[in-house]
This record gives sequence, C-alpha cells and structure tokens, in this order.
Amino acid sequence: MQYATYENTVEKLERHHITIRAIADIAYNSEKAYLPNLSIEQVEEAVISILHKRVVQHQVWVALELDRLAEAHLLESPLQDLVESDDSLFGVDETLATAIAMSYDTIGVTNYGYIDKLKIGLVGELDRKGKTTSAVTTFADDIVGALAAAAASKVAHKYPTGILDSDKIN
Repeated sequence: MQYATYENTVEKLERHHITIRAIADIAYNSEKAYLPNLSIEQVEEAVISILHKRVVQHQVWVALELDRLAEAHLLESPLQDLVESDDSLFGVDETLATAIAMSYDTIGVTNYGYIDKLKIGLVGELDRKGKTTSAVTTFADDIVGALAAAAASKVAHKYPTGILDSDKIN
C-alpha cells in the first residue's frame, strides 16, 4: 500500500499546472500589507509545510482525482453533471477546501472565503479555465484557494505582532 507523500502531492498538483509559487503568490499578496518585510520565500516555506501534512495530502488527492474523473466522464450521474458544470449549489468542493483552511483556525476559513469570493490569482485562472474549456477544475480552484489561505494563516500565526524574524516557518 502506497501512502500519500509530499512528493506525490506536488507531482499531482503540477500535473494540473499548480505550483507552490502560484499558491504562495496568493498568500503573499494576502499578508504583505500586514507584514511589509515578508518575503515570498517565507510564504513558500509555509505552503511546503502545509503540503507535508498527511490529511492535506489526502484532501488534495481526492479533489484532483474527482476533477480528473469528471473530465474523463467517469463519474455516475448526477455527480458527473454537478462536478463537470461546477454547479453553484454543489458545495462539496468548498467543503473539502474549507477542511484544509480550518487547519489554521478561523483565520484560515475567513482567508479562504475572501480568496474564493474574489478568485485571486491562480484560483481565478482555474475557475475561468473550467468555464471556458473542456477542462474540469471544480475542485482544483478551491484547493488552491484553501492552500493559499492556510499558508497566509500560518504566516499570520507565526508573526502575530507583524514583526518578522529570520526563523523558518514551521
């Protein structure tokens, strides 16, 4: 039995053109107003740390697999139709993403809601791709938003006073 690993998770994300840097960019832009000396590298460290959590790996795998199956028309109806069309009342994509964001307290959830509502960065690109092409990104856009929200929250928890130090984000 093969378990989820960080490397497998990054590989699956990259197959969907999702990079650590793109996730970090969203989180960085969410936090830079509060931490003017924040570096993108510090935020990338937060994303990497989050992607090392087994529960997050599992959530990412399930989400991306559901998109893949829907894109290949392998889900049974009515699930196929709901996922393929990214039906606004479906909500399972947001529920799965919220579970990732909740790893970092209520700030993670509010950050996720903000990112999801405004469709910031790669979240918006994936959302538009799912609406304008045959690609299915119903879960991918929400997973990216949740990972970015979790990273922004991790940074906020690390530096609650707004003062940065040279420590790595653990």
